[in-house]
Amino acid sequence: MKKLLLLPLIVVLVLSVVAIWFYINVQPVSSNKSFSYFTIPKGASASQIGTKLQSAGLIKSALAFKIYIQFTGQSGKLQSGQFKLSPSFLLFQSINALFNGPVEIWVTIPEGLRCEEAAARFTTALGKDTVFTDEFLQASKGKEGYLFPDTYLFPLDVSASAIVKKMTDTFTAKTSGFTPHGSNLTFAGTVTLASIIERETKTDAERPVVAGILLNRLKAGIALQVDASVQYAVGTSKDWWPVLALTDLKINSPYNTYKFTGLPPTPIANPGLSSLKAAFDPAQTDYLYYIHDSSGQIHYAKTLSEHNANIAKYLH
Repeated sequence: MKKLLLLPLIVVLVLSVVAIWFYINVQPVSSNKSFSYFTIPKGASASQIGTKLQSAGLIKSALAFKIYIQFTGQSGKLQSGQFKLSPSFLLFQSINALFNGPVEIWVTIPEGLRCEEAAARFTTALGKDTVFTDEFLQASKGKEGYLFPDTYLFPLDVSASAIVKKMTDTFTAKTSGFTPHGSNLTFAGTVTLASIIERETKTDAERPVVAGILLNRLKAGIALQVDASVQYAVGTSKDWWPVLALTDLKINSPYNTYKFTGLPPTPIANPGLSSLKAAFDPAQTDYLYYIHDSSGQIHYAKTLSEHNANIAKYLH
């Protein structure tokens, strides 16, 4: 009988201890009302965020943070980005600040986009309008190929020109010391080659080989005949990289590498580091042709007859 009477008391005692512990750990870390920026990386879990908040001296207990987030069912709703927090915040205030949205957000620009596509991604991610898009396109005019694809952290009120500067500065830093090898192309010409490689290849392994093939064609005075450059010429906002029709291959454009020999006058997209490395340091090869089959596997050929045989075998 005594044990039965003691059980409720033990439960009450345990709950009281838990409540006191939780009350203590939701209090501010300090009375310091200064603010600091706290960054949540993409893909971070509630547990990882709590640990990082505690390590940064912004909350008392990562465990209390995790318990509250899990109990309220909000663990999957935390956004990535940069947030403005203070050690004088109660735990609930810090959590509310996180759910109110970041002051800076992550924006990922994949490899191989043209400037218009990058502008659209930033416009959408930052909640901007067409005025911002136009400003981005004006700021990036003549910089196709030099807007380095990466994941960037920008404040919501960032200007288009500041974004373009950050991307071009990143390109400069990433390509510092790059010198064309195995070709007589200029730096700018090699970037143009890299942009073609970015759109024409699927894997890191094939990029140096395709770079060597395109350089072989340039040296031999053979038209590059790459679809991506023609797509750049005929693409529109409805489809920047359309499936080409036979009539597209006859357009009178310097980007039509079926009609004109040599490289296009400018890059056709913004290449990533793998394609840039391939263009600046291509593989030495005797191949002159390549195709991708329906599964994405690449097939090389040294002669036109071999190339035609590959087409018959893999594309029909």
